[in-house]
Amino acid sequence: MRRCASLVVLVLALAGCATSPTGRDQIRLYSDREMARMGSESFAELKREGELVRDPAVTGYVRCVAGAITETVAPGQDWEVQVFERDAANAFALPGGKIGVYAGMLEVARGPDQLAAVLAHEVAHVEAEHGNARMSAATMTQVGIAALQIALGGEGRDSRQTMALLGLGAQVGILLPYGRSQESEADALGLDYMARAGFDPRASVELWQNMARRGGSAPPEFLSTHPSHASRIEDLRARMPQALERYRAARERGRVPRCEPPASA
Repeated sequence: MRRCASLVVLVLALAGCATSPTGRDQIRLYSDREMARMGSESFAELKREGELVRDPAVTGYVRCVAGAITETVAPGQDWEVQVFERDAANAFALPGGKIGVYAGMLEVARGPDQLAAVLAHEVAHVEAEHGNARMSAATMTQVGIAALQIALGGEGRDSRQTMALLGLGAQVGILLPYGRSQESEADALGLDYMARAGFDPRASVELWQNMARRGGSAPPEFLSTHPSHASRIEDLRARMPQALERYRAARERGRVPRCEPPASA
């Protein structure tokens, strides 16, 4: 039975084996169509549940920055961009070409270059299919634990204790580190995206410094799905020389986004 449980997980892993844009191995079990459908449905639900910003100056500004990035990264693809009336400093992008920005982010991302750092990072998650990889990892974990529970007999005190420990190990040992690697990859790709779109990549460091000041103390890095602010900034600075070359080349080619922040931002 244990051998059968291992085979189930192995077959799924082989079927969904893929490579990320930076060459990192990841599992993707879902099709692009499935991910786009789920992303569109989730975005529609968020719009039903949350109030949208109606100020055209605010939405126009955010859409200008987002458009400059998506036109560079995914030319020809239509993206829906909405600003939500929420104070949290957050933003997200979903498969199916959906971008959401909370109004609170505009208080932290000061100016179009810093906002570009946020949106390029979120678009990078979509382009690298991190949502697919995250869902696939969760599916693999659930299938593996269920198969092993069957192999252990499914009942009894020892079996329940083993399954509880496996669940904790899956969370701390698999899912959370995997999230950090996705975040770091999105940082690297996002830095490239914003530079190629004509936004100053140095603003990414300023953004995370702002986030660190707003966020205060953070949990230990090894128990967080996000790299620490210090690690993130250090990695961005290490990649800055190449990003600045792409930025200068983009400006020379005429990529100069003209996105004016609203007076309230």
